[in-house]
Amino acid sequence: MTSPSPAERFAAAKKRSGHPLLEAFRARQKFDLDSYQIAACEVVEEGKSVLVAAPTGAGKTIIAEFAIYRAMQQQSDKVFYTAPMKALSNQKFQELQAEYGEENVGLLTGDTNINSHARIVVMTTEVLRNMLYANSDLLRDLAVVVMDEVHFLADRFRGAVWEEVIIHLPSHVTMVSLSATVSNAEEFGDWLQAVRGDTEVIVSEERPVPLDQHILMRGKLIDLFDSSGLVATHRVNPELVQMARYGGRTISSRQMQDVGRRHSKGGRPDVARVERPEVVKLLDSKNLLPAIFFIFSRVGCDQAVTKVLRSGIRLTTPAERDEIRAIVEDRCRTLLDEDLAVLGYWDWLTGLERGVAAHHAGLLPAFKEVVEELFQKKLVKVVFATETLALGINMPARTVVLEKLEKFNGEARVPITPGEYTQLTGRAGRRGIDVEGHSVIQWTDGLDPQAVASLASRRTYPLNSSFKPTYNMAVNLIEQFGRERTREILESSFAQFQADRAVVDLARKVRSQQQSLEGYANSMKCHLGDFQEYSGIRRELTDLERKGISNTASRAERDRRQRQLTDLRRRLKQHPCHACPERESHARWAERYWKLKRETDQLTAQIRTRTGAVAKIFDRVTDVLLLLGYLRVEPVEIGEQGELTLNANGRMLRRIYGERDLLVAESLRRGFWDELDPASLAAMATALVYEPRREEGQLGDRHLPRGRFRDAFDKTGTLWSELDDLEREHKLPGSQPLAGGLALAMYRWASGTGLDAVLQEADMAAGDFVRVTKQVIDLLDQLSVVADGEVGRTARKALDAIRRGIVAYSSVA
Repeated sequence: MTSPSPAERFAAAKKRSGHPLLEAFRARQKFDLDSYQIAACEVVEEGKSVLVAAPTGAGKTIIAEFAIYRAMQQQSDKVFYTAPMKALSNQKFQELQAEYGEENVGLLTGDTNINSHARIVVMTTEVLRNMLYANSDLLRDLAVVVMDEVHFLADRFRGAVWEEVIIHLPSHVTMVSLSATVSNAEEFGDWLQAVRGDTEVIVSEERPVPLDQHILMRGKLIDLFDSSGLVATHRVNPELVQMARYGGRTISSRQMQDVGRRHSKGGRPDVARVERPEVVKLLDSKNLLPAIFFIFSRVGCDQAVTKVLRSGIRLTTPAERDEIRAIVEDRCRTLLDEDLAVLGYWDWLTGLERGVAAHHAGLLPAFKEVVEELFQKKLVKVVFATETLALGINMPARTVVLEKLEKFNGEARVPITPGEYTQLTGRAGRRGIDVEGHSVIQWTDGLDPQAVASLASRRTYPLNSSFKPTYNMAVNLIEQFGRERTREILESSFAQFQADRAVVDLARKVRSQQQSLEGYANSMKCHLGDFQEYSGIRRELTDLERKGISNTASRAERDRRQRQLTDLRRRLKQHPCHACPERESHARWAERYWKLKRETDQLTAQIRTRTGAVAKIFDRVTDVLLLLGYLRVEPVEIGEQGELTLNANGRMLRRIYGERDLLVAESLRRGFWDELDPASLAAMATALVYEPRREEGQLGDRHLPRGRFRDAFDKTGTLWSELDDLEREHKLPGSQPLAGGLALAMYRWASGTGLDAVLQEADMAAGDFVRVTKQVIDLLDQLSVVADGEVGRTARKALDAIRRGIVAYSSVA
């Protein structure tokens, strides 16, 4: 390798001198930065916003860390670090505390407030959205906002929040947006440029640690791609293709003929599935641990741990087991002794001591955090996880195992997408530790190697907006900007940007087809008269003849149709073009003309529906709010459109966040919950936030708390039905009915019943119960602020009643 010339050394030195902060930051790192990281950090040092799209595990967060480092060199600049999930927020909070000290780092989630006035505050995206609408004092001195996992913007339930934040952040705030590798990063960057100003887009497709991809068949790891070096990288390994065809064996041409004859009688031979303990032993023998097994089922994860432990596998040394026990006992010391057995603590600890664990949403948050910590410290060697582990949590492994390439999406089993495959396998390969990462796909009968190769080599993960105006959004924007300015703001959403882009393409197609229509019109010109008019009569007659008439039609209807047919036939024969000797040649051009015109008219209609689509939904939302008395129209001069303003009800709705914002506000207005005690109000909040699985269905009254709760529940349910009808009348999507399935369990928890009995009543895992309770706490917290009088006081008592035991312990997760 030749040394750089003096001119090259001078150019490099000059470039470094232009970014002194970046050079100081690079000197602090264990590894030097990749070229895309350097390019993104240079943008940040220049004070511009940046969108970075790179694969999972490629080190995107280093750009966010540099943005924080740069802000902390200033006197008072503040940084908000937003993440889509509380688990991610918690992990980043702890990392930043370790770097900058507890006094400089805060955490804000729906139910946690730690050091909120710090210079670096980690928060969920919803918290930042709420702060922007409330014009919070905490926004003072805000210089940088990091939006981690910004591709969550496509999430159909929560994605709109990302757009709200991006649109409403003050223009002087620098945004660092970190995204998975999306196929339309440039389009997203163009939108950021339009709404935020100076924004650079940095895209990297390169993994910092190469990925070797294998298929596990008959206890043997077969390379997915041909590694001979003689062919293109993404050609499927011929050995794998042959083994897939002949039952997991490589055979001679003579054997192929014999097997071929047998196949013609009985189909392709089955390949025995390798059991999980054998897979773990295989990976251990090939030095491919630690590994994450992605199993798209919580029950499957727990069963896998049990099966591996029963096989007698032990992956840890005595010293490691002592360290594991010490860490677990320290992290779980505040758990009540009587809850440990209910939580399955002892079996869980046994698994950890042998280096094996599960990781899924059903686990207690404290247990998940311990698993993550032990995995990062290389003490746990095998984790069986659901796909939620792939979403940003820092748990890289040497190997990722995919048992199936399909998952249940809530309605049916569907193949995983190339984007999901990239996200899952992104966990394979630890920077600075592994030379390469490994992905292993378990062979199942019917698996097509070509389809797997296609999945593994494509990066199709488009980012599509899920933005739509809500009631809370409408009243907040109207209060700040008025109706017309709000409509303009909504027109600047990514949803409308994408719709407008589509409109541009549709309009281009319409212009092209209009030129073709002109050509067709010229080709069907007739020297005797207007052939377009003639062909129109001919089409109308043909359509009427084809349509026929119903047997139940009245005599008058039959007579009217006959008169129409007679009139059209007369007009056709009397038209000058009817006598043209080239009539049928003209007619063929006319047929093409009318077919293309119908397509063009349909495209034009699509353009009309897409133009201003978001603002139209906003208008429907405001119509509902006007009807229900949350907005009023201020009187103005005759002929002018009145300005919308909020009344007291609208101002209350401003502070209610969530999918049921209007239902909560209306229930408070009508006093449905005035007579509820704290336990009953906690149960009511649960019925509002809980989303049951499809198979649970609606439960009978015996699963509801007794007393005043039932009357309040019935009234609230009737109100939901009325609002749902009203929304559908205004062409709005409506919502799901109340779900009372968990109300009794929450009522008992708020009344002091023990964890074991509550989880039995709830029929759910401890982690799920904690997660739902967190949502209930969030809603009760809102009620304690927004509700007048007794309901507000009851909400505060309800908060105290349910924030206990495992819920209180998990307050940061």
